[in-house]
Amino acid sequence: MCGIVGYTGTQQAAPILLAGLKKLEYRGYDSAGIAVQDAGKINTFKCSGLLENLFRLTDGGAGVHGVCGIGHTRWATHGAPTTTNAHPHVSNDGHFAVVHNGIIENYAELREELRARGFVFHSETDTEVIVNLLEMYYDGSLKRTVMKTVARLEGSYAIGVVCDECPGELFAVKNGCPLILGVGAGENFFASDVTALIGHTRTVIYLEDGDFARLTPESIAVFDPAGREVHRELSRVLWNTEAAEKGGYEHFMLKEIMEQPRAVKATVEPRIRDGRIELEGFELSDAELENIRHIVITACGSAYHAGCVGRYVIEELCRIPVQTELASELRYRNPIIDEHTLLIVISQSGETADTIAALRECKARGAKTLAIVNVVGSTIAKLADSVLYTWAGPEIAVATTKGYTTQLAVLDLLAVYMAKRLGRIDDARCAQLVEDISALPERCQRAIDLNSRIKCLADMYHTQSALFFIGRNLDYAASLEASLKLKEISYIHSEAYAAGELKHGTIALIDENQLVVALACQTRLFEKLMSNIKECKARGAQVLALAQEGERRIYAEADEVLSVPQTDALLLPIPEMIPLQLFAYYVAKANGCDIDKPKNLAKSVTVE
Repeated sequence: MCGIVGYTGTQQAAPILLAGLKKLEYRGYDSAGIAVQDAGKINTFKCSGLLENLFRLTDGGAGVHGVCGIGHTRWATHGAPTTTNAHPHVSNDGHFAVVHNGIIENYAELREELRARGFVFHSETDTEVIVNLLEMYYDGSLKRTVMKTVARLEGSYAIGVVCDECPGELFAVKNGCPLILGVGAGENFFASDVTALIGHTRTVIYLEDGDFARLTPESIAVFDPAGREVHRELSRVLWNTEAAEKGGYEHFMLKEIMEQPRAVKATVEPRIRDGRIELEGFELSDAELENIRHIVITACGSAYHAGCVGRYVIEELCRIPVQTELASELRYRNPIIDEHTLLIVISQSGETADTIAALRECKARGAKTLAIVNVVGSTIAKLADSVLYTWAGPEIAVATTKGYTTQLAVLDLLAVYMAKRLGRIDDARCAQLVEDISALPERCQRAIDLNSRIKCLADMYHTQSALFFIGRNLDYAASLEASLKLKEISYIHSEAYAAGELKHGTIALIDENQLVVALACQTRLFEKLMSNIKECKARGAQVLALAQEGERRIYAEADEVLSVPQTDALLLPIPEMIPLQLFAYYVAKANGCDIDKPKNLAKSVTVE
């Protein structure tokens, strides 16, 4: 959830740390702080609220001297979002400073032990036990001290450490939370995300769980928990800095909505060759694929909603039973998973804590595992037997857009690919689907171009206190994500319902003050959905409908209509989502919401 950065080199550290935190602010924006070595001491600056407060406090870093330091932007878990609870935390003796992303599960007992030894705690955070353990164990060797401290910690964490007696030296520790090293010339870095690094270097090292690293301006050494030096491969970041900038758009979210034609193209195009789908990274042999009797898709949030769409597509084409499971629930059940199960895990970051735990649980039960992720080198990518990347590029806005649609694109590719290998679809159907998948980038662009009225509609409806999204089949699966998009950035209460379920209770809430957004893009169920619209209209509701371009019947019932380019029914959820994302965006903008930083949310949920 939180974002951490570290720098050691010859340049002034503070401006670099602040710039890195700016790239990571999407991970949390409850508070921020930096700690910098200077003249044998550690100077700490921190404050509650948005990062801009820290910029003002430090004059953009110009008021802070020193060439080695650490920084943090916080999403609050333990303790309120106050300045006192902000990171970095400093030891009682002032010799150590620590930044931390994650949760220390045994912090309460560690705190009591340290209190009994005379240590004083100033914050409510679990992190403060780390920095005081460092003080307790320090014997002149920072490496040994870090080892002893980490050995006492239970939970998930990424930690950055600086000590005033070790000038120019940083330690970075990873266990269950993302942490990446940046390799420079005469300078080195660590960060929670490569977005904070690419302005300085494209050469990175992805740490593995249990690793800790010592960074100086001239060297990086990585160690295992026993302190033995280990080799970790150097990787190259391929996308450029411009990909993580707004590019003239008012918000990252709007930019990322508009990038979806390109992102879907980048995800789809390299995998279609001579009219065939080729999925490099899908490691199941023909015999293993034939042995699959059951598919489970697990994820959280928008990725789970992508899985709900994928369920319909895979079942339809592959004729294998598919169930979707919230990872946060699956991990605590006793699921029926065995060697005949294919587990598909979906995560934009590849670091979602509950999804990682579910993946490990199912692997232990014998399941074959496939990851769909955006971040190369992420934990989920490393753990899964197979991995298919969504080539969405960096996604900065907390509310996912292109991350979601590229996940759908991969699921569509996967469904057709497996169906063809299993002999469940004929050559003609396969060829048509491949052609339609190839056309998805163009359909995404047309979905954007067709809907110039969306801002006007948002201005009409932005004062709604609550609304409903309804649909059937794939339209219902899409409505789950549409509802989430609206509520998470506009704070308007919205719910998604299978349209046929309205009469089983929910219709009691429909009246003249209600807006219903009806997804009516599935042609074979169009008449059924029209009946549901009539039920809502009969009770005075206003109806905003989505329908395929050229479908004129919808105008007889809906108050307003948005158009979606015609395509194969199984693929419609991709272009269908774009006008709904734009509607949510413009509603939130009309209500004056902080669109890229919705309250109480963070981009990557790396804690339970």
